[in-house]
Amino acid sequence: MSADKVIRILAAEDYPANAELLKECLTGGGYQVALAVNGEEALKMALADPPDIILLDVVMPKMDGFEVCRRLKENKLTSGIPILIVTALDSDTDKERGIQAGADDFLNKPINIFEVLTRVRSLLRVRHLSTDLERALAYIRDLETEK
Repeated sequence: MSADKVIRILAAEDYPANAELLKECLTGGGYQVALAVNGEEALKMALADPPDIILLDVVMPKMDGFEVCRRLKENKLTSGIPILIVTALDSDTDKERGIQAGADDFLNKPINIFEVLTRVRSLLRVRHLSTDLERALAYIRDLETEK
């Protein structure tokens, strides 16, 4: 990723204090942050203007984070966006539900600012490498087609 590209993050969190903490943490890390207050709003925002990464609370009004995640991963426009589930739920069953919905990683509340920024950077790096690999494979296929 180029150093001057603004990384856009969508964070869905219905509890105002947690939403502000996430926003402060992420903007302090140099990211541009949009907040959604419920799952339905998060889904609409992501589809209207896909961000680079999404942080989803699970327990939210109108649509829970697992359902938002599932719908985003099923949509071609948003399927490649890394999704970090940020939740107070910590059972293996909850983690399994998140994985089945398509989550890329989990973070338990209460959040640790260092851990949030580390996970976000890691998921963005993986997405960047995946994009580079897809481009390289497309280039190789084009070369093979020309033969």
